[in-house]
Amino acid sequence: MTAEVLHIGEVARRTGLSVHTLRLYERAGLLAGEVRRDEAGRRVYSAWDVEWLGNCVKFRASGMPLATISRLARLVREGTGNEAERLEVLREHQSRVTERLAQLRDCLDLIDGKVAAYERHLAADGTGEPWQRQPDQTLKRNSTTSPSRMT
Repeated sequence: MTAEVLHIGEVARRTGLSVHTLRLYERAGLLAGEVRRDEAGRRVYSAWDVEWLGNCVKFRASGMPLATISRLARLVREGTGNEAERLEVLREHQSRVTERLAQLRDCLDLIDGKVAAYERHLAADGTGEPWQRQPDQTLKRNSTTSPSRMT
């Protein structure tokens, strides 16, 4: 059984990466395997290369720097024995992604609140200012606070 051989155009189609980006990834050392060439000197890729590139696409989408992907690819190319270092690289990135997700959740909560307020405003015939407090929502003045500040 022979392994599937793919040329750069097919790999670009399968990964969503441009041919230019695939060449850049090769030069930057982002591929976990050696890029082989056919008799005509054209790059040939395996299904495993496509799978790895799919991982790279997701790593990049999650904000992983090219230098980190390159480091991980180098570790994979080196073979077994460095799994603890690979895990460290992935855990560091996992931590950054988790932190970013928390920030995005906070942003989404704000946006959800704004969307709900505008939906309520428009459902009520859009009269008045959307952010003007209704009489029953008016905040009471705190006696220790200056008249210009509401608590």
